[in-house]
Amino acid sequence: MKTLFKQVTYSLSKLIEEIDSGEIGLPDIQRPFVWTNTKVRDLFDSMYKGFPVGYLLFWESSSDNKTRKIGTDDKQQIPRVLIVDGQQRLTSLYAVLKGKEVLGDNYKSHRIHIAFRPRDAKFEVANTAICKDPEFIPDISLLLSGAVKRNRFGRDFVEKLRKHREAKDDELTETQEDHIHDCIDRFYEIPNYPFTVLELSATLDDEMVSDIFVRINSQGKTLKQADFILTLMSVFWDEGRSDLEHFCHNARLPSTNEASPFNYFIKPDPDQLLRVSVGLGFRRARLEYVRSLLRGKDLETKQFSEERRIEQFGIFKQAQAYTLDLQNWHEFIKTLLRAGYRSEDMITSQMALLYSYIMFLIGKRDYAVDDFKLRNVIARWFFMISLTRRYTGSPETIKESDLGRLRTIKNSADFIKTLNRIINDELTEDFWNITLPNELDTSAARSPSLFAYYAALNLLEANVLFSNMKVSELLDPALKAKKKSVERHHLFPKKYLEKIGITNTKEVNQIANFALVEWFDNIRIKDTPPSKYFSKYADRFSASEIEKMCYWHALPEDFEQMDYPTFLSERRKLMAKVIRDGFSKLNT
Repeated sequence: MKTLFKQVTYSLSKLIEEIDSGEIGLPDIQRPFVWTNTKVRDLFDSMYKGFPVGYLLFWESSSDNKTRKIGTDDKQQIPRVLIVDGQQRLTSLYAVLKGKEVLGDNYKSHRIHIAFRPRDAKFEVANTAICKDPEFIPDISLLLSGAVKRNRFGRDFVEKLRKHREAKDDELTETQEDHIHDCIDRFYEIPNYPFTVLELSATLDDEMVSDIFVRINSQGKTLKQADFILTLMSVFWDEGRSDLEHFCHNARLPSTNEASPFNYFIKPDPDQLLRVSVGLGFRRARLEYVRSLLRGKDLETKQFSEERRIEQFGIFKQAQAYTLDLQNWHEFIKTLLRAGYRSEDMITSQMALLYSYIMFLIGKRDYAVDDFKLRNVIARWFFMISLTRRYTGSPETIKESDLGRLRTIKNSADFIKTLNRIINDELTEDFWNITLPNELDTSAARSPSLFAYYAALNLLEANVLFSNMKVSELLDPALKAKKKSVERHHLFPKKYLEKIGITNTKEVNQIANFALVEWFDNIRIKDTPPSKYFSKYADRFSASEIEKMCYWHALPEDFEQMDYPTFLSERRKLMAKVIRDGFSKLNT
């Protein structure tokens, strides 16, 4: 049996030295984010105690490998080996030993401050209290980087601790001093800690290294298909993976003046936007097909070729560029607003959002649908798939079917006609009159039908109950206060229902028992029954205004006099009608 690796032992100091010199390179095969500080702390604790911390996997380099280094010295030599597995550990160790900043998951630079208490050899993540505690060495980087002399540091530390203890009438004994010196001396041995490294042969090609990387990182767990594709990107198109990750993280950060993917609907992960690029480029929802394509496999002949891999990556690169285009991204976000949705609080399925983005991009790029018409049809599409939970259960299978219907169409008119046909097939008379009222018979706080109702109120430009403020205005995610601008109010309050013998939580919290009111009205109404509070608050408005408000908020005539079960049944029908009326606004 021929092995494709050799086993080598490095000391920690030797690893750091060769990273500094450029002998060891660091390719972007893994996500470029360091561990949490607590994980770095635990790593140092294990090394101090002499515990094993796992092996590293290197790959003997050839001259055409593009790499980056952890170190900051301007070494231009070609690395002898590349780090395939162990990047997180080595980045963390290098940062602490050299006192360097690292990039966090928000792409902001920061230092990793790990503290050490010699008295009991305890490692901690440094904080303000620890930094003020003379029992701790607040930043071990000072010791490991050689910024202070070893013997002098030990003497100074013990002297400072002795004075602190004397001030508290708790003098250090000679035994305790010796123990502290021993612990500090042992700490200085950390750079000698031995690492087992498996070095892969330079004869291995990129794909074999990619395969080994996936196997090593699976750690006994089943990886998602997206993980395989992201790994292929790391090996064959690392710049593309970096662009994808930067986009996702910038989407989490509010922008000031520069164009940014930030939005109030979704904070996407790379694997999610990967699905969008795959759907656009290959018209596929099942990622296993695309993984094979990106490896250069012909799905008919089952043969692999480098030419085919390059060709398929070319298709994928174009699709990702279109997916990450900020103009396309924000034009799509506008379709969600057009559909009546205002923020991620109203989104019950991110899959529905992502699959709608695929349809938007296909319509825009492949069929050149007019922007105005595209926004309307995708708004209708998103409203429908959100309301019907179209992609719940077997999302990939259903999406494959939806994409399949597009393969024979040739122009923008057929694209719109196909989507409208699917929409109309779902939203039948039976759906509006039977299925939807039954869907509203729930106490689930995040029901798709409830958020479709809120979206309809936005589309109908409805006011909040007992208010002259629009629902859309008070559901604006930019409004941040201690109290939410608008709250869900029990039309039949809990205490009132309790008095008449209705205490079951699911029955009390039926979504048909909730209406949107401003927070101060919700507080004032409190436990008052509807027979008393409704007329009082209705006096704020004219008869025509109250009539319109009762329509928007699906309040049956004389609802305040109804028994509770009848009220719920009648209001569900009216809520379904409001949802339908709101959806009809998207036809214009």
